[in-house]
Amino acid sequence: MTTLSLCMIVKNEEETLGRCLSCAKQFADEIIIVDTGSSDKTKEIASKYTEKIFDFTWNNDFSEARNFSLSKASGKYLMWLDADDVISQDNIEKIIKLKQELSADMYMLKYVIAFDEMNNPTFSYFRERIFKRELGYKFTGFIHEAIPPFGNIKYLDIEIYHKKMKAGDPKRNLKIYNEKIKEGLILSPRELFYYARELFYNGKFKKCITTLKNYLKKEDLFLPNVIDAHKILSDCYINLGNNEKALDILLKSMNFSTPNAEICCRIGELLMQKDLAQAKFWYSCALICEKEFEKGAFIEDAYYGFIPYIQLSVICYNLGDLAQAKSFHQKAKAINPNHPSILYNEKFFC
Repeated sequence: MTTLSLCMIVKNEEETLGRCLSCAKQFADEIIIVDTGSSDKTKEIASKYTEKIFDFTWNNDFSEARNFSLSKASGKYLMWLDADDVISQDNIEKIIKLKQELSADMYMLKYVIAFDEMNNPTFSYFRERIFKRELGYKFTGFIHEAIPPFGNIKYLDIEIYHKKMKAGDPKRNLKIYNEKIKEGLILSPRELFYYARELFYNGKFKKCITTLKNYLKKEDLFLPNVIDAHKILSDCYINLGNNEKALDILLKSMNFSTPNAEICCRIGELLMQKDLAQAKFWYSCALICEKEFEKGAFIEDAYYGFIPYIQLSVICYNLGDLAQAKSFHQKAKAINPNHPSILYNEKFFC
């Protein structure tokens, strides 16, 4: 069986690290822990699972810390996790089985980062997760680090769950970006995109718009990021009170790719207050859109069924078509029967 080394960077993760490593010990032949300055019991917890614990002086560069962890591994294949990642038992079994047949250069596994009130996955995308050590894969990007994929790549139906125990510092990443820019760093197109996201999260909508417009002028852009840039631009204009511009931005995103379900739903939402027939058209379009995981897109499952169904129910009710409204309500209810909107709407259809 091929050896697999797990490589992690951690800092003050005493609440979640044991949970993660108790999963990892079932499949990892070697566990590498790189601590970037913990002041809690993180290293003590890590020592229960591995002797290979290393210190790394933090320098505001996640890739350097990640690559340092890779350099300490000896397995034929390497894998990375965050301390607040969890792997269910069925997915652990899938990884154990995968170890018996590892042959590709890199494996993309599904990363699930959000869940509904019933603990069903709602937001996921593929990440480069397992890869051959001998090929020298490296993380790039001082924030939102990633490994540029190359070689023989396989996408697998294995899920890693990202489950935070507490919220992080919302200003941390933006602070790092601003420090790097102040030092004179010229951001790459990918870094520009993620910098714009941090500006948006921190309510700096006008600066976010300027940054995204600059980003969209660059060449050889990653298509999913281009589409997401249009979504963020649209949200900026909504927050600035310009819904017409927000709608125009979403429509322009179709110059780059066929519309996905989220784009269709966003357009439908903007049209709800002005033209129910047009809103109905766009929500109906969302129902025929296919998920495109392999292209690297972020997938919010609710846009591919629940949201259009429940919104179509509301639209049909307001258009006077009660039979169709009830039909759409039942379809939404079948997906998430305990959602507050479903429970609220039940009184109209019971």
